[in-house]
Amino acid sequence: MLKTSRPLAVAALATAALVLTACAPTDEAEPDTATDTSESASETPAADECTPDTMETVADGTITIATDDPAYEPWFVDNDPTNGEGYESAVAYAIAEQLGYTSDQVTWVTVPFNKVVQPGPKDFDFDVNQVSITEARRKAVDFSSGYYDVVQTVITNKGSSIDGITSVADLADAKLGAQVGTTSYTAITDLIQPSEEPAVFDTNDQAVQALNNGQIDGIVVDLPTAFFMTAVQLDDGVIVGQLPLPGGEPEQFGAVLGLDSPLTDCISGAVDALREDGILDQINQEWLAQQGAPELS
Repeated sequence: MLKTSRPLAVAALATAALVLTACAPTDEAEPDTATDTSESASETPAADECTPDTMETVADGTITIATDDPAYEPWFVDNDPTNGEGYESAVAYAIAEQLGYTSDQVTWVTVPFNKVVQPGPKDFDFDVNQVSITEARRKAVDFSSGYYDVVQTVITNKGSSIDGITSVADLADAKLGAQVGTTSYTAITDLIQPSEEPAVFDTNDQAVQALNNGQIDGIVVDLPTAFFMTAVQLDDGVIVGQLPLPGGEPEQFGAVLGLDSPLTDCISGAVDALREDGILDQINQEWLAQQGAPELS
């Protein structure tokens, strides 16, 4: 596991070969465009308030982390969050270690995406599942500081009607699709605004099948997922381009906690420390290193 405790030296991570596969949902509402998305954390808690002995976790002495099943790459590897491999698995263990938990004090549970963002009690301490931070969601759940900056991307198959376009305006007549309840879908409806109603899919795998069958012209997904889909899942996949950032700022993935959770400040503090110490960048290089993709004007 990645060693991240502040008092210890940080072990250098070897840059891995590109690992790119499909991902779980991102979000369903208007993205929070503020760079600092930890609004639920009013101040940084004292170090002695964020330890296994003092934190009010679901189970004493352990930290319970949730994600969906299947857990897609490159966020997780082999559908096994417990192995510490993949961007979000590595980040989750890094957060836990920053708070003083060893790997054997981490428990994983399976919670569907839609259940995670619904209001109500949670049987986990925090969730990592590519959930975008939005003001609409903050009414139902807490978020940590953002641990990943998201860029939405359009993909297609080579030779399609949108292959080679260079602007968002060129997508006006395209039939596009995205997974239900995601900011990828919101990007279609709010940013691209095509003349045709976008197709909605329960999973990204269904969207891929529809594109391979010629039922849609393209899919909108986050950039790491775009690289995987075009390289592995599609018949002859290509990246059309990255969409402009809403308001010039990226949306962010954040850990999800129950509304007004006593752990929110601690989790945000851990994420902030990982960003400050360069650990998030190291994990990004390990699991999300990727070639460039064109930007649509």
